[in-house]
Amino acid sequence: MSTTRHLVNRRRRLATSPSRPSPSTELLPETGTEAEREPQAVTEAEPEPKAVIESEQESEPKGATTSRRGLRPRLPALLCALTVLLGAFAAWAFTSAASLRETPARQNTALTDIARTSEVKGRIGEAVGAVFSYDYASPARSDRAAKTHLTGRAVQQHKDMLAEVRAQAPQQKLVLTTTVTASGVEYLDGDRARLLIFADQSNTRTGKDEETTYAAAMFAVDAVRRGDTWRIAAIDTFTR
Repeated sequence: MSTTRHLVNRRRRLATSPSRPSPSTELLPETGTEAEREPQAVTEAEPEPKAVIESEQESEPKGATTSRRGLRPRLPALLCALTVLLGAFAAWAFTSAASLRETPARQNTALTDIARTSEVKGRIGEAVGAVFSYDYASPARSDRAAKTHLTGRAVQQHKDMLAEVRAQAPQQKLVLTTTVTASGVEYLDGDRARLLIFADQSNTRTGKDEETTYAAAMFAVDAVRRGDTWRIAAIDTFTR
Protein backbone atom coordinates (compact mmCIF):
# COMPACT_ATOMS: atom_id res chain seq x y z
CA MET A 1 0.00 0.00 0.00
CA SER A 2 2.79 2.38 0.89
CA THR A 3 4.57 1.41 -2.29
CA THR A 4 1.57 2.21 -4.37
CA ARG A 5 1.16 5.64 -2.73
CA HIS A 6 4.80 6.31 -3.20
CA LEU A 7 4.55 5.68 -6.94
CA VAL A 8 1.49 7.91 -7.23
CA ASN A 9 3.21 10.75 -5.43
CA ARG A 10 6.27 10.40 -7.58
CA ARG A 11 4.22 10.70 -10.75
CA ARG A 12 2.51 13.79 -9.45
CA ARG A 13 5.82 15.44 -8.69
CA LEU A 14 7.10 14.60 -12.12
CA ALA A 15 3.98 15.95 -13.75
CA THR A 16 4.14 19.28 -11.89
CA SER A 17 7.94 19.75 -12.16
CA PRO A 18 8.93 22.25 -15.00
CA SER A 19 12.50 21.09 -15.29
CA ARG A 20 11.84 17.54 -16.22
CA PRO A 21 9.98 16.40 -19.33
CA SER A 22 6.97 14.23 -19.00
CA PRO A 23 7.28 10.55 -19.75
CA SER A 24 5.32 11.01 -22.89
CA THR A 25 7.69 13.76 -24.03
CA GLU A 26 10.74 11.62 -23.46
CA LEU A 27 9.47 9.07 -25.87
CA LEU A 28 9.11 11.57 -28.80
CA PRO A 29 11.96 11.80 -31.37
CA GLU A 30 14.06 14.92 -31.56
CA THR A 31 12.47 16.21 -34.76
CA GLY A 32 13.93 19.65 -34.45
CA THR A 33 17.45 18.34 -34.48
CA GLU A 34 16.88 16.15 -37.53
CA ALA A 35 15.15 18.98 -39.37
CA GLU A 36 18.12 21.23 -38.80
CA ARG A 37 20.50 18.55 -40.03
CA GLU A 38 18.68 17.98 -43.35
CA PRO A 39 19.43 21.45 -44.84
CA GLN A 40 23.09 20.93 -44.06
CA ALA A 41 23.03 17.74 -46.07
CA VAL A 42 21.36 19.52 -48.98
CA THR A 43 23.84 22.40 -48.77
CA GLU A 44 26.75 20.03 -48.90
CA ALA A 45 25.28 18.46 -52.07
CA GLU A 46 24.94 21.81 -53.97
CA PRO A 47 28.32 21.58 -55.78
CA GLU A 48 26.96 18.63 -57.79
CA PRO A 49 25.60 20.87 -60.68
CA LYS A 50 29.13 22.20 -61.26
CA ALA A 51 30.30 18.70 -61.77
CA VAL A 52 27.45 18.17 -64.22
CA ILE A 53 28.43 21.29 -66.18
CA GLU A 54 32.04 20.21 -66.28
CA SER A 55 31.01 16.79 -67.47
CA GLU A 56 28.86 18.38 -70.20
CA GLN A 57 31.78 20.51 -71.34
CA GLU A 58 34.01 17.52 -71.39
CA SER A 59 31.43 15.60 -73.38
CA GLU A 60 31.49 18.24 -76.23
CA PRO A 61 32.33 16.54 -79.52
CA LYS A 62 35.98 16.62 -80.30
CA GLY A 63 35.21 17.07 -84.01
CA ALA A 64 33.89 20.63 -83.45
CA THR A 65 37.11 21.69 -81.75
CA THR A 66 39.16 20.06 -84.44
CA SER A 67 37.17 21.82 -87.19
CA ARG A 68 37.70 25.23 -85.58
CA ARG A 69 41.40 24.58 -85.30
CA GLY A 70 41.49 23.39 -88.91
CA LEU A 71 40.08 26.70 -90.20
CA ARG A 72 43.10 28.66 -89.01
CA PRO A 73 45.64 27.07 -91.40
CA ARG A 74 43.18 27.37 -94.33
CA LEU A 75 42.76 31.16 -94.06
CA PRO A 76 46.27 32.07 -95.34
CA ALA A 77 45.83 29.65 -98.22
CA LEU A 78 42.55 31.28 -99.20
CA LEU A 79 44.12 34.73 -99.06
CA CYS A 80 46.98 33.60 -101.26
CA ALA A 81 44.57 32.13 -103.80
CA LEU A 82 42.53 35.35 -103.83
CA THR A 83 45.69 37.41 -104.37
CA VAL A 84 46.65 35.25 -107.34
CA LEU A 85 43.18 35.64 -108.87
CA LEU A 86 43.23 39.42 -108.46
CA GLY A 87 46.67 39.61 -110.03
CA ALA A 88 45.53 37.54 -113.00
CA PHE A 89 42.47 39.76 -113.43
CA ALA A 90 44.59 42.92 -113.32
CA ALA A 91 46.94 41.52 -115.97
CA TRP A 92 44.00 40.56 -118.19
CA ALA A 93 42.38 44.00 -117.79
CA PHE A 94 45.67 45.75 -118.68
CA THR A 95 46.13 43.60 -121.78
CA SER A 96 42.54 44.15 -122.88
CA ALA A 97 42.83 47.91 -122.43
CA ALA A 98 46.04 47.97 -124.47
CA SER A 99 44.45 45.96 -127.28
CA LEU A 100 41.45 48.27 -127.32
CA ARG A 101 43.71 51.29 -127.59
CA GLU A 102 45.46 49.70 -130.54
CA THR A 103 42.15 48.99 -132.33
CA PRO A 104 41.42 51.67 -134.96
CA ALA A 105 37.85 52.08 -133.72
CA ARG A 106 39.21 53.07 -130.32
CA GLN A 107 41.48 55.72 -131.83
CA ASN A 108 38.49 57.87 -132.81
CA THR A 109 39.05 61.39 -131.51
CA ALA A 110 35.87 62.90 -132.94
CA LEU A 111 34.46 63.49 -129.46
CA THR A 112 37.68 64.35 -127.67
CA ASP A 113 39.42 66.67 -130.15
CA ILE A 114 36.73 69.34 -130.42
CA ALA A 115 38.85 71.85 -132.37
CA ARG A 116 39.88 69.35 -135.05
CA THR A 117 36.34 68.00 -135.31
CA SER A 118 34.96 71.49 -135.86
CA GLU A 119 37.65 72.17 -138.47
CA VAL A 120 36.91 69.11 -140.56
CA LYS A 121 33.17 69.76 -140.40
CA GLY A 122 33.60 73.33 -141.65
CA ARG A 123 35.99 72.48 -144.46
CA ILE A 124 34.04 69.49 -145.74
CA GLY A 125 30.76 71.41 -145.50
CA GLU A 126 32.17 74.10 -147.77
CA ALA A 127 33.61 71.49 -150.13
CA VAL A 128 30.28 69.65 -150.49
CA GLY A 129 28.43 72.88 -151.21
CA ALA A 130 30.99 73.84 -153.86
CA VAL A 131 31.35 70.55 -155.76
CA PHE A 132 27.64 69.70 -155.79
CA SER A 133 26.54 73.08 -157.07
CA TYR A 134 26.45 73.75 -160.84
CA ASP A 135 25.59 76.76 -162.95
CA TYR A 136 25.05 76.23 -166.68
CA ALA A 137 26.38 79.75 -167.30
CA SER A 138 29.66 79.09 -165.45
CA PRO A 139 30.65 75.41 -165.78
CA ALA A 140 34.31 76.22 -165.14
CA ARG A 141 33.49 77.12 -161.54
CA SER A 142 32.36 73.57 -160.91
CA ASP A 143 35.54 72.24 -162.49
CA ARG A 144 37.73 74.42 -160.26
CA ALA A 145 35.79 73.30 -157.17
CA ALA A 146 36.33 69.66 -158.11
CA LYS A 147 40.06 70.12 -158.50
CA THR A 148 40.29 72.00 -155.21
CA HIS A 149 38.17 69.79 -152.97
CA LEU A 150 38.29 66.28 -154.46
CA THR A 151 40.97 63.61 -154.47
CA GLY A 152 41.27 59.89 -155.07
CA ARG A 153 38.10 57.97 -155.97
CA ALA A 154 35.91 61.01 -155.32
CA VAL A 155 37.07 62.63 -158.58
CA GLN A 156 35.47 59.97 -160.78
CA GLN A 157 32.49 59.54 -158.49
CA HIS A 158 31.73 63.26 -158.78
CA LYS A 159 31.89 63.14 -162.58
CA ASP A 160 29.46 60.21 -162.69
CA MET A 161 27.01 61.87 -160.29
CA LEU A 162 26.89 65.19 -162.21
CA ALA A 163 27.07 63.71 -165.72
CA GLU A 164 23.31 64.03 -166.31
CA VAL A 165 23.21 67.59 -164.96
CA ARG A 166 26.06 68.66 -167.23
CA ALA A 167 24.33 67.11 -170.24
CA GLN A 168 20.96 68.81 -169.66
CA ALA A 169 22.19 72.11 -168.23
CA PRO A 170 22.76 74.05 -171.51
CA GLN A 171 19.30 73.23 -172.92
CA GLN A 172 17.28 73.65 -169.70
CA LYS A 173 19.53 76.36 -168.30
CA LEU A 174 19.92 74.48 -165.05
CA VAL A 175 21.22 75.93 -161.83
CA LEU A 176 21.90 73.37 -159.11
CA THR A 177 22.52 74.64 -155.59
CA THR A 178 23.50 72.41 -152.66
CA THR A 179 23.50 73.63 -149.06
CA VAL A 180 24.72 71.51 -146.16
CA THR A 181 22.17 71.67 -143.34
CA ALA A 182 23.86 69.32 -140.86
CA SER A 183 26.91 67.13 -140.60
CA GLY A 184 28.46 64.80 -138.12
CA VAL A 185 31.95 63.41 -137.79
CA GLU A 186 31.60 59.66 -137.52
CA TYR A 187 35.30 58.94 -137.35
CA LEU A 188 38.42 61.06 -136.89
CA ASP A 189 41.92 59.67 -136.66
CA GLY A 190 44.83 61.94 -137.42
CA ASP A 191 44.56 63.02 -141.08
CA ARG A 192 41.58 60.80 -141.93
CA ALA A 193 37.90 61.31 -141.18
CA ARG A 194 34.45 60.11 -142.16
CA LEU A 195 31.45 62.41 -142.08
CA LEU A 196 27.71 62.01 -142.49
CA ILE A 197 26.23 64.85 -144.55
CA PHE A 198 22.66 66.16 -144.67
CA ALA A 199 21.96 68.66 -147.45
CA ASP A 200 19.16 70.48 -149.24
CA GLN A 201 19.31 70.76 -153.03
CA SER A 202 17.39 73.11 -155.30
CA ASN A 203 17.30 72.57 -159.05
CA THR A 204 16.09 75.57 -161.03
CA ARG A 205 15.23 75.67 -164.76
CA THR A 206 15.65 79.27 -165.90
CA GLY A 207 14.28 78.86 -169.44
CA LYS A 208 10.83 79.92 -170.73
CA ASP A 209 9.05 77.75 -168.17
CA GLU A 210 10.99 78.53 -165.00
CA GLU A 211 10.63 75.82 -162.42
CA THR A 212 12.41 74.96 -159.19
CA THR A 213 12.41 71.59 -157.49
CA TYR A 214 13.71 70.81 -154.05
CA ALA A 215 15.18 67.64 -152.64
CA ALA A 216 16.96 66.45 -149.53
CA ALA A 217 20.11 64.41 -149.72
CA MET A 218 22.01 62.28 -147.26
CA PHE A 219 25.37 60.69 -147.93
CA ALA A 220 28.74 60.03 -146.30
CA VAL A 221 32.17 61.20 -147.34
CA ASP A 222 35.65 60.03 -146.48
CA ALA A 223 38.01 62.95 -146.01
CA VAL A 224 41.78 63.23 -145.89
CA ARG A 225 43.97 66.12 -144.87
CA ARG A 226 46.30 67.48 -147.54
CA GLY A 227 48.57 70.23 -146.28
CA ASP A 228 46.45 72.75 -144.44
CA THR A 229 43.09 71.71 -145.85
CA TRP A 230 40.71 68.74 -145.97
CA ARG A 231 39.65 67.05 -149.19
CA ILE A 232 36.90 64.59 -150.07
CA ALA A 233 38.48 61.23 -150.92
CA ALA A 234 35.33 59.09 -151.39
CA ILE A 235 31.58 59.56 -151.60
CA ASP A 236 29.09 57.01 -150.26
CA THR A 237 25.46 57.50 -151.32
CA PHE A 238 24.35 54.22 -149.68
CA THR A 239 23.07 52.87 -152.99
CA ARG A 240 24.40 49.41 -153.60
